[in-house]
Amino acid sequence: MSLPASHFEALYAGDPDPWAFRTRWYERRKRSLLLACLPRPRFARGFEPACANGELSIELAQRCDQLLCSDPSATAVGLARQRLASCDHARVRQGGLPQDWPAGRFDLVVLGELGYYLAPPAWRLACERAAASLERGGALVACHWRHPIQGCEMAGDDVHALLAEAMGAPARVRHLEPDFRLELWFDDSAGAAP
Repeated sequence: MSLPASHFEALYAGDPDPWAFRTRWYERRKRSLLLACLPRPRFARGFEPACANGELSIELAQRCDQLLCSDPSATAVGLARQRLASCDHARVRQGGLPQDWPAGRFDLVVLGELGYYLAPPAWRLACERAAASLERGGALVACHWRHPIQGCEMAGDDVHALLAEAMGAPARVRHLEPDFRLELWFDDSAGAAP
């Protein structure tokens, strides 16, 4: 079963940064690794679902001509909008996966710390939509916690296995640590080198 938006609203009720994205070295380091593995300095159109309070979003906005972010939590959407207020090219909307996957195509999709909150069939559908929305020459990066999470059916390795199936190929970049898995799928058929 996928966790409902009310689960995340409850987390934000007690703390605007419930995962300590702003303060924990672990989170800052992981964010830096994700950004460093991106194969290009700029992207035309990026999508970050489950953007939470916008800590990664603000850094993605510096690398994208247009950035769309979403989150199922209304509170998270408000916090991310505040964080991105100075970025006219970034939009934040409320929505969950897989049902609210946006129309259009992207040359950057960032799937961070969200797959395990969905039931496996819902995550599989989200992965298929992500793969189908990727522009030729685009990049998809995913990063997930590798340990079991209470109330979730999958851990990060399971999440990435379903993503690899949807992408139809192994990741081009893989960074494994005991706590998290970071992988990048990149289509270099357009001639760009990863």
